[in-house]
Amino acid sequence: MADHHPELVDDALRALGATHTEMREANRRWQARVRSRSFPGGVRRYLITLGAPEAEREQRVGDQLFRALLWAVPLWPDLRFEVLCAPGGGSVWNEWLVRAPGAPAPVLRTTADLTPWSCTVDDAARAFPPARPLPADAPTRSRLALTGPDGERIIARFTWGLLQDVLPEA
Repeated sequence: MADHHPELVDDALRALGATHTEMREANRRWQARVRSRSFPGGVRRYLITLGAPEAEREQRVGDQLFRALLWAVPLWPDLRFEVLCAPGGGSVWNEWLVRAPGAPAPVLRTTADLTPWSCTVDDAARAFPPARPLPADAPTRSRLALTGPDGERIIARFTWGLLQDVLPEA
C-alpha cells in the first residue's frame, strides 16, 4: 500500500507505534516464509502466522461454497482480514480486507466519496451498482468499473480489498 499512499502508511505506522524499519522487517519475514519450501501452503499458513481466526463462516460465491476465516485488524477496527478457502480448509481462493460483521459501511453517495482507504471492494460495489469486476493487475489487487449517480464512469483500484485510488474510465 506504500506504493500508492506513503503518507497514509506513515500515519498508520505512527498509530501502531511502529517504524519503517519494523515494517520492512515484518514484510521480509513474511516473504521469506511464504517462499520457503518448508512453510505450509493453503489456509495453514494463515493459521500459523495469525493464530486462530476471530470468526469463521460459510460463504457462497455463485454456486461455490467456501469457508471464510476472519481476523481482526488493529489499524482498522471496522475491517477484518478474510481468507476464503475450500470447505475442507485446504486451498485459498481469496484473501483481502472486508467490512467487519455488524460494522457500518461508509456513506458513498458520489464517486467523490471514494477516497483512499475509505472502503472495501464490497462497500464500493454495493454503493454503485452494477459494479463490473475487471481483471486484476496483480494477485493482491482488484479493480471495479463503477458508474456514479451522475453517470461518471470510473475505475476503482484496490489493494488487499482496500480502495487505493480512482481513475476515469478510458
